Amino acid sequence: MITRRIAIKNTLLAGAALSFLNPCGESTAQTSTATPEPTDGPFILPPLGYRFDALEPYIDARTMEIHHDKHHAAYVKNLNLAVAKLPPDQQKWSVEDLIARLDKVPETERAAIQNNGGGHFNHSLFWATLKKDGGQATGPLADAIKAKFGSYEDFEKQISATAMKVFGSGWAWLSVGPDKALLLESTPNQNSPIAIGNQPLLGIDVWEHAYYLKFQNKRADYVAALLKCINWDAVSGRFAKFTA
Repeated sequence: MITRRIAIKNTLLAGAALSFLNPCGESTAQTSTATPEPTDGPFILPPLGYRFDALEPYIDARTMEIHHDKHHAAYVKNLNLAVAKLPPDQQKWSVEDLIARLDKVPETERAAIQNNGGGHFNHSLFWATLKKDGGQATGPLADAIKAKFGSYEDFEKQISATAMKVFGSGWAWLSVGPDKALLLESTPNQNSPIAIGNQPLLGIDVWEHAYYLKFQNKRADYVAALLKCINWDAVSGRFAKFTA
């Protein structure tokens, strides 16, 4: 049952979610048509922040709708169910804390927190780092990419190769390590780099639900299309935050 207290709490959390989704203060005037329903728990499905068809022709609207409103929503629902079974102090942890301190979570709920907490965090970051015709990185991040990978084109080749090597479902990431250096990494399923102390800047979701309607088994074509939809302003904002 959704009480007035929970409804108010969800309203406040929605505002917090928008700040996560728009690290550079970008407008969310063009939002998806979906309105997330209140949830009985500390976590909510964040707004997509743009229309389902905003990434056409690279990523189709139907995939975005199902991906956000069904898959991500399911992670949020199941995360809240798992968190409700945790000790009271852990129920107040952020999703980042839950993933990074997974060894402190009761073993009975550990897998559910890892899968659904990771799914919630990974997808929240995913939506925030996408926009149509994103271009290339600029500024300090562009310099760091050139220093690490040789050129932006070489970076695209290397992150694409990382995504293609993921066996089954998982993610390819551009992350910042504890030494504040860029690195490419991959994780299986909904595991997240923050579980091993790294900070992801952007992720490529290579679960089949992210691309199968449009690309079927052509993962390479999907990865190439997605790389045209990177919101480099948002990624640069995260880079600045975690290298300050």
